[in-house]
Amino acid sequence: MVCCLLLASYAQGSGAEESAACHKEEPLVFGILPLLSIEQLVARFSPLVNYLSEHLNVSVQLETAPDFNEFARRTHEDRRYDILYTAPHLYGQANRKAGYRLIASVDSPGMWAVIVVPRQSSIQTIQDLKGKKLATVQPLSLAAILIRKTLSDAGIDPDTDLELVVTPSHAASLLSSYHGVTDASGLMQPPYATASETLRQATRIIARSETTPHIPISAGPWLPAPCVENITTALMKMSETPAGRSVLKHIGFTGFRSADVRDYERLNELLLQ
Repeated sequence: MVCCLLLASYAQGSGAEESAACHKEEPLVFGILPLLSIEQLVARFSPLVNYLSEHLNVSVQLETAPDFNEFARRTHEDRRYDILYTAPHLYGQANRKAGYRLIASVDSPGMWAVIVVPRQSSIQTIQDLKGKKLATVQPLSLAAILIRKTLSDAGIDPDTDLELVVTPSHAASLLSSYHGVTDASGLMQPPYATASETLRQATRIIARSETTPHIPISAGPWLPAPCVENITTALMKMSETPAGRSVLKHIGFTGFRSADVRDYERLNELLLQ
């Protein structure tokens, strides 16, 4: 069984007003989609949890789930996460099924997926993937959905014209073609950009998907408005202080900004496809 409790951080600040606004008998649960392994999630996002704990003056606990399907179930049915960090295409369901309210998004022009091959591969274009093996992450992931659409738009049936090999993570997908297990790899551009220089130098991009909005941050409808406001303010002002900028640099973001729910609603059709 994959452990879902990652890290609990206990604030010891003196902000009585913030503590009262977000007061709960149990810690606030920050739910993060299992984009990475548990170890990688802890390493990357624990500074953000610590930052929120300090600025909200409440305990914040980081949790994930074994896979995307279970994460979605815990979001919609269990309403397990007070603060939700989910994929752009999954926010609409979180809103419709469990009432999550959009409060911010990662401050970035957007996200897209890439298809890469070993640098010395004879594959030059997306059309050359017919009859080949392409590594992707789990089917409900944004990367897999974008890659399937990219293939379909190019006239390639992802179910019959090539073999999709599911891997547990973006890193595993990239390593699959690097080690010759598959002919190509499909993954999101951010994890490809942050992969080791050795991996990036040994591979090349042959196709990229359309662009989607970046990661949304939402809050459970059971949280009182003052608490949601404090969470939003803490995120929005991170780029204004040295401590906040240090956390942002660690997690690879420039900051958080206000978001338009309509940008994410447009992804509903993509998810249906």
